[in-house]
Amino acid sequence: KRNRELPLHAVVLSGLSGCCGSAVCSRMDENGRIIVEHGHEHPPRSDREHEHIGALHVDWRQAVNLIFCAGGILVCYLWFGIAQESITKGKYGPDGKDRFTFTQALVFVQCAVNTGFAYALRGKTRDNVPVKMYAFVAMSYLLAMMASNHALQYIPYPTQVLAKSCKPIPILIFGVLFAAKKYHWKKYVFVLMIVVGVAIFLYKDKAGASRGRSIFSFGLGEFFLLFSLAMDGTTGAIQDTIRHHYKANAHSMMYHMNLFSTIYLLFGLMTSGELAKFSYFVNIYPSVITNMLLLAVTSALGQYFIFKTVAEFGPLTCSIVTTTRKLFTMLGSVILFGNALSQRQMLGTVIVFTGLLLDAVESKKKRPAAKSS
Repeated sequence: KRNRELPLHAVVLSGLSGCCGSAVCSRMDENGRIIVEHGHEHPPRSDREHEHIGALHVDWRQAVNLIFCAGGILVCYLWFGIAQESITKGKYGPDGKDRFTFTQALVFVQCAVNTGFAYALRGKTRDNVPVKMYAFVAMSYLLAMMASNHALQYIPYPTQVLAKSCKPIPILIFGVLFAAKKYHWKKYVFVLMIVVGVAIFLYKDKAGASRGRSIFSFGLGEFFLLFSLAMDGTTGAIQDTIRHHYKANAHSMMYHMNLFSTIYLLFGLMTSGELAKFSYFVNIYPSVITNMLLLAVTSALGQYFIFKTVAEFGPLTCSIVTTTRKLFTMLGSVILFGNALSQRQMLGTVIVFTGLLLDAVESKKKRPAAKSS
């Protein structure tokens, strides 16, 4: 038992004089001093116990926050995929022959909403990046988005998601060719896994062919995806240059890239005549506007959750979550829109996402994975 002396008036005021409970007792010793005794049921907590309880509270808060961030990414991009596929693969009109082909208008709405969100997040942050650098990186960023959206006119949505998951490939190629970077040998192995997985996915049975012959399917849709990946690599290389030579945070970069993209697209809509055709289309099928707004808002919110996850849990956790969300997006497309995958395509998908996860883990290890020579 742990004892401590109290003044008599303190005991009287607290109602402890001459009484004993299950946890605290008071008594008078032979010298007339009041002794307060703490029982074993509720002893006062030590500093170590308080620290332990505080750590548990922090761990729970972090766990809940991680679930919130990861859930936000998964939910936002699942709805993003549903909206995107509903717009680009939907059948319009009584006979279902009308199609949405207004890629510029679709990307314009997305970039405009992204600009507003990024402006709100960047606050009063200032950077010293030249305007021409932002204008240049916005062009490659825009071309990548345009090409990937346009590809959906020719290929199923799961193919687009799988191909756009292969960003490590152009990043590695552009890093080696243009930045003179050297990567760890594991990086090449994981990228090779991704390439093999994509090849297996695209290599499918030829319809109506005798003896079950197979072909490697590569058409106009795959060409647009390849171009989109090349633009992703270009965007990544320019962003690396900006980070190394100038002062700019992620929200500022996101704001300027989307702002310039919005300006480019507005000019394109005005000069190409697509704006008038798009206005006529949505006047006939107004439900498209709802899906476009859903696509734009979920894209912007998804970017917010990605930045929040990177800031609070690090890039490795974010990479794993975003890779997982792409897999869930593919599954959502298969379940909701009936885009069935063959066993061969399932195998290719598993290989690709395994390579992506291994690459994410390896890339975030604390050793120089890429060095400039």
